[in-house]
Amino acid sequence: MLSEQSAATVRATLPAVGAAIGEITERFYARLFDARPELLRDLFNRGNQAAGTQRQALAGSIAAFATHLVEHPDDRPDAMLRRIAHKHASLGVAPEQYELVRVHLFAAIAEVLGEAVTPEVAAAWDEVYWLMANALTSIEQRLYEESADHLGGRPWEVVGRIEETADVIVLELRPADGGTVPAHLPGQYVSVQVTLEDGARQIRQYSLVDAPGPSVRRIAVKRVHEGAGPLGEVSNHLHARVRVGDRLLLSAPYGDLVLDRDTDAPLLLASAGIGVTPMIAMLEQLALSGHTAPVTVVHGDRSPAGHALRADQERFAAKLPDAAVHFWYEHPEPGHPADRTGLVDLAGLDVPAGTRAYLCGPLPFMRAVRAQLIGKGVAPADIHYEVFGPDLWLAAAQD
Repeated sequence: MLSEQSAATVRATLPAVGAAIGEITERFYARLFDARPELLRDLFNRGNQAAGTQRQALAGSIAAFATHLVEHPDDRPDAMLRRIAHKHASLGVAPEQYELVRVHLFAAIAEVLGEAVTPEVAAAWDEVYWLMANALTSIEQRLYEESADHLGGRPWEVVGRIEETADVIVLELRPADGGTVPAHLPGQYVSVQVTLEDGARQIRQYSLVDAPGPSVRRIAVKRVHEGAGPLGEVSNHLHARVRVGDRLLLSAPYGDLVLDRDTDAPLLLASAGIGVTPMIAMLEQLALSGHTAPVTVVHGDRSPAGHALRADQERFAAKLPDAAVHFWYEHPEPGHPADRTGLVDLAGLDVPAGTRAYLCGPLPFMRAVRAQLIGKGVAPADIHYEVFGPDLWLAAAQD
């Protein structure tokens, strides 16, 4: 809980800090990487840094957390904190790193806001920072205690490689030590660490595309073509260089967009592009558990040829007693229904009362689908989403 004195100060200074938060986070990362260049090489996503999306996500999370504290002083934004904590845990973030972040973040605040950062203002925002940092540390510690292993602790051997589409491969992995495969929840992801040609050890997250229980893990990797430099460097490395017999370092499973396996509610699984991956694990689990309530599967893609894991979607949906599959394509094959051409549009779909929805895909897709679902009577609390990469939903909410 934020103290009354600090709450008043934060409320008064939030507009100024919010207006400058983009410049603050830019200077923060510049200071951090000047002091600790190995963090950019071996921990932070160089592609997201080059694109500026990580700065936007950090700015959005800070502004959202502070706004929540002053508007709801007796609680905290648990959903946002869990999402961030799962991502941090998948990267192996340690408690001591929060003090390092604080040093450079507050130096950046002082640089940008200058004399406006009085001792009272600094103390109030320091309280905000540690409320957020301590909450994240607490969640991350529980996640580490629950996991059987985490990043850097276990090599996995590639035992299968499937060319799913021209730009998507599926890698099948087994623990190189011959041990057991730790349990995961449908919808979770693992971090994969690779060593690139320049020696950088970069980390990316990939959804598990199996229901819990198999002797191997399967991940789907979409090759990122955009631009040069660090964008797509890990996906291109995995496509070009990783073959059966190679080894990769995998974290324990993380991620809070997980299927409630005990629910008997109607479900809607909506995805676009490579966002289909967590939905496959959910569909398989529903098929295995004999889910009897209606399940609506919605997916949008550029073309049928680029639609990864379509056969899995159709196969698992066919095993459910009450499931419907709806695919939209921007560039369909001849004969594809006209009302399923273009972007996903739920206007013509029946969404049963009490539906719980899970979304994964590009941010514009998820925002559009969420709005349509709310328009059809789905409660906002029953709509759950996963963002691949930095969570720009929060950043957009602060614009």
